[in-house]
Amino acid sequence: MGFEGENMAQVVDARLTIDGVTRELPLERATIGNDGVSVATLLRDTGLVTVDPGFMNTASCESSITYIDGDEGILRYRGYPIEQLAESSTFLEVAYLLIHGELPSEDQLTALNNRVSRHMHVHEGIKAFLGAFPRDAHPMAVLSGAISALSTFYPESVGRSPEQIELATVLLLAKTATVIAYLQRRASGESSSSPAAAVTTSTSS
Repeated sequence: MGFEGENMAQVVDARLTIDGVTRELPLERATIGNDGVSVATLLRDTGLVTVDPGFMNTASCESSITYIDGDEGILRYRGYPIEQLAESSTFLEVAYLLIHGELPSEDQLTALNNRVSRHMHVHEGIKAFLGAFPRDAHPMAVLSGAISALSTFYPESVGRSPEQIELATVLLLAKTATVIAYLQRRASGESSSSPAAAVTTSTSS
């Protein structure tokens, strides 16, 4: 096609001809990166599907949160390079950025930190659940199970209202940090401790 590395914004018209019938294909403009050609109605209109092994040339969704260019080694969240966030921002600052689209002010960060801190203790049932896994189990597998189990212990966070979504977000931020710290201490043979102490130890190690 000859488009690799070129500015796809130059394309102003896209058409597809099948059995002598030409159809216009909508262009999806990208804020950054390559524009796209939408084939969302191709199956309905023609009975055909596209073939793209490994989805190497398919954009599955529109995202205002993440931009990825694997070939160039680029990862950005809300427009910020991941290198900048990793070097200059805390976990909660990045979480706020992902949720709200901008980095928090000092007051906003303090409010989020206080809200998350109040929810860092986990239900005793979660601790028992985590303790049932082998000590050498892969931490991501255990974390995945713990995240799935959280809603059964905190049903008040399950729902679609703004309040429930906000609570679920806070609980995920708080409980995930505690669970990770607990898993790290358990794997190293240390006893569990308060969430604040465990998270501090996990972050500094």
